[in-house]
Amino acid sequence: MTALPEHQVSFWMDKAVKWGQATSHSVQLDTTRHMDSLKSFLQQLLRTLQPMSSTTEAMKSLPFVGQFLGRLCWNPYVTADESQRLLLQCVGCLYSAEPKNAVERRANDWIRNLLCHLTSEEEGSVVHALEKHSGSIPQQYYSETLKKMVALLTEEVSKNRITKSSERCSCDDIHAVSVACVPLVTHPDAAPLIGALLKRPGSCSCSHLSEEFIEAVSAAWLRKLVVEDDALMALWCHSLSSLERAVLSLLESVLSDQGSVLQTLEKAVTESLLPKASALHCHIFLIVNDVFRNALRAIEENLAVRALIKVFTGCFLKSRTAQKPQENLPLRAFFPHAPQNLLTPLLTAPSGTPEQLCNVWVLSNLSLSRVHLPCVVCCRRRRAVFEAWFLLVQCGHWVDAAAELLVSVGSEESEPLLFLLTFYHHPTNRGHQSAQQTIVAREAWSHLRILFPTHTAPPEQLSPVNELLSSTLSTNLILHLLLNFAIFSQASISSVTEVIQKVLSEAGMRRRAVWMLSSMQHRLNREDSLDARVHPRLRTLQDSIGPAHAAGCT
Repeated sequence: MTALPEHQVSFWMDKAVKWGQATSHSVQLDTTRHMDSLKSFLQQLLRTLQPMSSTTEAMKSLPFVGQFLGRLCWNPYVTADESQRLLLQCVGCLYSAEPKNAVERRANDWIRNLLCHLTSEEEGSVVHALEKHSGSIPQQYYSETLKKMVALLTEEVSKNRITKSSERCSCDDIHAVSVACVPLVTHPDAAPLIGALLKRPGSCSCSHLSEEFIEAVSAAWLRKLVVEDDALMALWCHSLSSLERAVLSLLESVLSDQGSVLQTLEKAVTESLLPKASALHCHIFLIVNDVFRNALRAIEENLAVRALIKVFTGCFLKSRTAQKPQENLPLRAFFPHAPQNLLTPLLTAPSGTPEQLCNVWVLSNLSLSRVHLPCVVCCRRRRAVFEAWFLLVQCGHWVDAAAELLVSVGSEESEPLLFLLTFYHHPTNRGHQSAQQTIVAREAWSHLRILFPTHTAPPEQLSPVNELLSSTLSTNLILHLLLNFAIFSQASISSVTEVIQKVLSEAGMRRRAVWMLSSMQHRLNREDSLDARVHPRLRTLQDSIGPAHAAGCT
């Protein structure tokens, strides 16, 4: 480390004191005359400071440095010049990554407030001084200074030119810059620097961004701060809590606005960037799924939560397909807890005629869950059941296809499909009622087969369906079957509408029905159904039940 000549230190310290805030014309001329020489001295000072790791070390070697830099930062003619970049770098070298005493903590606070001081328009600030003594417009100075600072720092952060010293980790300087940026995270002009900091890879094992910076950007993004996609994904990679808040924010928006149709939900999920980030970063997908798991355990019968999980998984698979094959990890890396023999069949979207959907998977592979379901005796087995169910919720299109298929199959083929539907709506063995739920589903299916071919529904045939719907444990299951018979049966639309209006007398039931019909419409639109009679029937039923805004459900 080369020591600074004492005569240079004495000369520039005298100049800094003499210049003060450059209030007189003669001082302003003297400042301008010495600006090039000042930049040369600041470059020497920067090279001397770079190997130092703390304020204490810097002050021990260069006792004058704090006062000297502080005085220059209050001179508007120095900070308006290109010397500003060197000033910021020198100040950044004073930052203590791990402050050990009061001096270092106070120095860190000063660095944190420096950027605010340089760009503030309040009385007493450098901007206010420039307006008072030179007649410059503060707004113009504020904007130009901020843009200049952002451009210079962005270039250096992006090109890893903060420091080239092998003795001092560059992450320390990046840390200092991130601290200085905390007050500016919501300012549009600072966006390039925010993005450059987030996307910059660390050159060592230490965390090169301050926690205050990460928290500030995360909070600002939740308040609709515009952040580049790459920068936002980098933020989530830096901060687990930031990612979790983003997922919880999406979940809360769905729960607070359950009247949204699934097309709107899919747009919200896509715009959240979570599916794209999950496709690019496996650990993000795993964390998002953990949040969804916890939500599903807490409110397992909530239709909106299930719809969110299904839509998110569909968007994730779509984003993954858009990537280059060589960039994709195997699916088992994203679904490590799912039963592997169910993974590929479930993640494959149903296609073809209803008869083709009744394949080997539907008839036999779900026997794995059937074996576990009746007698859950240990934690490992309970987890296996939950993971099979969670995968089924993620791939809910299979349940929708099974419900559609139940309208046309016979008794023998209905058994595995009814089990699938029951397992989806009642995965837990609460009160040893799994067998009872299967009986309820079979009974409802039998009544609906009789009810819907008729032209006029007699009261004695509607009564059993009403009774089954009144069962609090079976409402969603029975309603799922009922609406599929209404859409896909051969009964006339007038008789179907009459049945639906009579059965769905309660407002809460109607809201659930609107949500389910929206889900069915979303699936049919995605599959580009060629059945010309289905879409008009669905729209007629939606109109007869109520508007989409009434679709809130639990």
